[in-house]
Amino acid sequence: MTYSFERLEYAQLLELLSRNAQTPMGVERFADLRPITSRPELDRALAAVSETIVLNEEKQVSWSFSGLRDPTDAVAILKIKNATLEPTLLLEVTRVCNQAIFARSVVHPEKEFVPVIWSIVEVIPPQLLSTLDRINKRLLPSGEIDDSASPELASIRREIASQRARLTKSLESVMRNAGDAIQDQIVTQRNDRFVIPVKADFRGKVGGVAHGFSSSGATVFVEPLDAIEANNELQNLKGKEEREVARILFELTESLREQLPAIEAAVEAVSELDFIKAKVEFARKFRAIVPEISESGRLDLLEARHPLLQANIEQPAAGSKVESREIVPSSFTLTGHKPVMIISGANAGGKTVVLKTAGLLSLMAISGLPVPAKVATIPFYRSVLADIGDHQSLSANLSTFSSHMSNIAGMMQECVSPSLVLLDEAGTGTDPEEGSALGVAIVDHFRRVCGSQVIASTHYRGLKIYAANDPGVVNASVEFDEKTLQPTYKLLLGLAGASSGIQIASRFGIKPEVIEHARENLEISAQEAETYLRKLSDETKQAEDLRIALEEEREAVAMKYAGLEVEAVKKEKVRQKEFEKTLAETVESFDRQSKAFLAGLEDKALKNKLEKERSARKAELNRSVLSKVQNPRSSVGNVTSQAETRPVAGVPLDPDSIAIGSSVITTFGNIGTVEKLDKETAEVLVGGMRLRQKLADLQAVAPQAETRPVGRVSNQLSKPIDSPDVPAELNLIGKTTAEADYELDRFIDEAYMASLPRVRIIHGFGTGALKNFVHHFLKNHDLVERFAFASPDQGGNGATIAEIKL
Repeated sequence: MTYSFERLEYAQLLELLSRNAQTPMGVERFADLRPITSRPELDRALAAVSETIVLNEEKQVSWSFSGLRDPTDAVAILKIKNATLEPTLLLEVTRVCNQAIFARSVVHPEKEFVPVIWSIVEVIPPQLLSTLDRINKRLLPSGEIDDSASPELASIRREIASQRARLTKSLESVMRNAGDAIQDQIVTQRNDRFVIPVKADFRGKVGGVAHGFSSSGATVFVEPLDAIEANNELQNLKGKEEREVARILFELTESLREQLPAIEAAVEAVSELDFIKAKVEFARKFRAIVPEISESGRLDLLEARHPLLQANIEQPAAGSKVESREIVPSSFTLTGHKPVMIISGANAGGKTVVLKTAGLLSLMAISGLPVPAKVATIPFYRSVLADIGDHQSLSANLSTFSSHMSNIAGMMQECVSPSLVLLDEAGTGTDPEEGSALGVAIVDHFRRVCGSQVIASTHYRGLKIYAANDPGVVNASVEFDEKTLQPTYKLLLGLAGASSGIQIASRFGIKPEVIEHARENLEISAQEAETYLRKLSDETKQAEDLRIALEEEREAVAMKYAGLEVEAVKKEKVRQKEFEKTLAETVESFDRQSKAFLAGLEDKALKNKLEKERSARKAELNRSVLSKVQNPRSSVGNVTSQAETRPVAGVPLDPDSIAIGSSVITTFGNIGTVEKLDKETAEVLVGGMRLRQKLADLQAVAPQAETRPVGRVSNQLSKPIDSPDVPAELNLIGKTTAEADYELDRFIDEAYMASLPRVRIIHGFGTGALKNFVHHFLKNHDLVERFAFASPDQGGNGATIAEIKL
């Protein structure tokens, strides 16, 4: 597999990416990164980036390795038997391992959603934490061994402090007795021994061992004879301390050596997680996405941006004269039927940028990196080859043309399908006629013989004609504004572009008389071709502007009509509310008069009988009211009306005959339309509510069913006008049987008064006592027709469906 890393500036890209890494290991990963040759490995690398984005944005889970150092040297020492780590190296290892264990702990709760990330940290054994805790307790953040690391060390250090205090006190006494012979009343140290500063002129007045002079020679540092034994004892204690510290360091090193596989796994996990996090950070800064690797060989880039150009334009370096501005993206598609794109147009218009963008983004995708684009579908290329730029060499005796030909010849030898070939100014550097013919032949060779996808830029008319006449070639150009004589850098698909060389030369300051002379020498046919291409470009731009204007006008009209519909719906709702209010007042009047009549009766038996009759008549009145409400006659209401089927009876339905759009009767007695099918279940739209039902539980609308248009009404119309919102479901979980008795009795009465045909009682599974009580209650209730366990999708044996007598 071969890739043109240098010409596509792959190394510069990796350096840009590595700026987001927090550890030396992460930076090293980017330095070593190359396109991945294994498809499963590539899929895993891209999945890791996707999962990390999900963790960061949706789960608010993240990790940071700022300040960590590379523990490679420490790990190497651990592999050497009986070698001891210095305190600083011990700290480096423990810090890396602590961060790895932390990352494992935050990923663990989300492991089902991020299997790739979890596989990276899963290998770190949690038992490693106890070893790290033991080291952290004995080792201070500064690298010093804590006094509590061992009882022996604590005892030695107490003796050292005591001996130092006694020695200091003794030396201070000597200085007081010496009087004027002392330079400064300060006890100091020389050669790791406590001494006093004596004036050089009074050297003989203080007996002892001299340990040197000051830089001026005016002071001599003397260890008095009385202090020699005390200094010797102090040195002896310090020797004991050093030996104990060495023993503790060896013990700590051995504890890490026992965990060497776990430490190596932790270091590897931190390196990998930092590497992945840097990719995600790059994606955030550059608005990049995780690309899709195409199985069909389709190259599809929408609003693609060159990351290095984007970094320079949108995020200029400090002190740079480049102004921060938006980059112009490119969009194009290459397929098996159209594998070639020829780009023409003005010089400095962005043709080479398109080539480099396609090449670099392809390398990024097959390297497991996010790419700066809105949509990116990229084949699993085995070769990405480019001939871009002028590589003439005096030392190699290569001219511009010969360097191009030498490079292209090598590309033909190295090309392995599937491949992407990028040719900048194909055939340039020689006679235009020969160069044009050679350019067509080279492009066609890569296309037909190598099976490559080819993107080539050109100024040659022959290549433009080749692109226009061959249905397998996409013709494209970079836009040039004739008014300002400035390129817009937009990639236009479907038409060739004029080179506009004379206009650009004028823009760069070539004298007017030279420009005019050039126009006079330009062949008539070339002038006509250039004029035609410019005219075609202008007409295409006008058509695009017209399309945009028409699209805006269409949206404006759609918004206007949507506003009218909303207004009509509002008026209909107001009318419905007024109508409901009137009906509610009528029902309330009936209820009030009937209650007043019953209140005057003295015969209890007659009163109870009439009360039941009143309730039945009221329910009948409610049903009649609902029927009237559900048939709005207002012309305004018809804005939102739709035809619904009111069945007289339902007939069993063969599940195989159900299709999307079928009208069916649900287990609740409602009529609805099938919107989705999924094996043995269907999603049914009933009014504004969607239900999931088993196919076997659905019934077809009987042939003799009558149909009539029914207005779309609000949810309150499924209940009596004069009653408050009555729920069709009662949750008894957590209730005692005494509490359930009251709740259930009230619920059944309210359902009956509201004319609800069916209700659901949720009692849960538990010990079964609440379920048995509910069934016993329903079995003996006068208003319950029948009852049974709910279907599995509505609670199964944890709920009961009861049908109310109406």
